Amino acid sequence: MDINFLMVAIVYLIINIGAFLAMMLDKVKSRKGKAKAERISEGILFFMAAAFGSAGVYLGMFVFHHKNRKWHFILGIPLLMLQNIVFLSVLYNFFNSLQ
Repeated sequence: MDINFLMVAIVYLIINIGAFLAMMLDKVKSRKGKAKAERISEGILFFMAAAFGSAGVYLGMFVFHHKNRKWHFILGIPLLMLQNIVFLSVLYNFFNSLQ
C-alpha cells in the first residue's frame, strides 16, 4: 500500500465522519424543534455528500432514521456514493499512471 492511497483513505474517512456527525447533529436539532435550534440545511448535507461524504450521510440516514423518507435523499445519496467511488478510482488510476 502506498502512502498516497493511505493519505486519501484517511481524508475520506475524516470527511465521512464529519458528514455522519452532521446528520446526527441535525437529528438532535430536529427533535428540539425549529424555534429552538438552527437546523443544518438539506443543501449543506447534499454538499457534504458530493464532497466525498456520501457514505457518512448514507449511514447517518439509517442509524438516526433521519431524512430517510425523502425521495431525493433515498435516490440522491446512493448516486452520489457511486459518483464518489468512480471519481476516486479515476483519480487513483491517473496518479498511478504517472509513476
